[in-house]
Amino acid sequence: MTGTTASSYAFQTQRTALADVVAIPVTPFAEDGSVDEATYTALLRRLLDAGVRTLTPNGNTGEFYALTPQERRLVTELTLTETGERPGASVLVGVGHDVPTAVEAARHARDLGAHMVMVHQPVHPYVSEGGWVDYHRAIAQAVPEIGVVPYLKNASLPGARLAELGADCPNVIGVKYAVPDAARFAAFARDAGMDRFVWVAGLAEPYAPSYFSAGATGFTSGLVNVAPGVSLSMIEALRAGDYPKAMKVWEQIRRFEELRGADASANNVTVVKEALASLGLCRREVRPPSQELAVGERAEVAGIAAGWSI
Repeated sequence: MTGTTASSYAFQTQRTALADVVAIPVTPFAEDGSVDEATYTALLRRLLDAGVRTLTPNGNTGEFYALTPQERRLVTELTLTETGERPGASVLVGVGHDVPTAVEAARHARDLGAHMVMVHQPVHPYVSEGGWVDYHRAIAQAVPEIGVVPYLKNASLPGARLAELGADCPNVIGVKYAVPDAARFAAFARDAGMDRFVWVAGLAEPYAPSYFSAGATGFTSGLVNVAPGVSLSMIEALRAGDYPKAMKVWEQIRRFEELRGADASANNVTVVKEALASLGLCRREVRPPSQELAVGERAEVAGIAAGWSI
């Protein structure tokens, strides 16, 4: 084993946590528009009680870009408090924006006891290959004690650039890969180093079977907020190599995910919150630029949620 590979395996607990259902909790809002702390904690507890072990506060399903800096800190703190007494629970805190903001958030998460951070894909309109490496290197080197997971949505980035980042930063241990192309993923992962990183299918259950067949060992999920058992049954099937069983789950969740993906994923968060609202678990409100479902569309979401064994 090379020195770089050996150092990457020093984060074995974190690597194991990524090879799982990586839940992206929603951020519920109270009637006055503030973060509903009690409901958020209750939703986390529901996930953990169901057997989910890896949580990503401040992910896209958590409306990361619609939260204030103070709210993102609050969500991080609430998550780490709730998981603190749970054996085997891991927290992967979403960070991003400009480098100083991302570094500050990563250090805040580390100081509270988080073992990993996920770095959101840079939203700057001009992202060079070398600049992508520089951005992630600056964040990873600021928190060398914890695992770092880039969230990759850039289809043009070559695997060699991730390999470069990994060589410089042993704590870059995994990748949330969210390019909707399984063949591209297979090539990218092998160019970057298949065994060097843990590969997480970042487009959730719809893409998990195809990405697992190419080497992913975990997947992210927003649907898990609604039906934890459904997501857990899919990863159990994938771990067993039972693709027919996994595709049965895929069929079960297909329409729900199609609704989330409509209009360039405009309703990604909206549909999840609508399903939770139909179950009486949180309010349906989302923040702009997302928007609530029209009244006429809500019944279909409620029907799907009611049909799952929850």
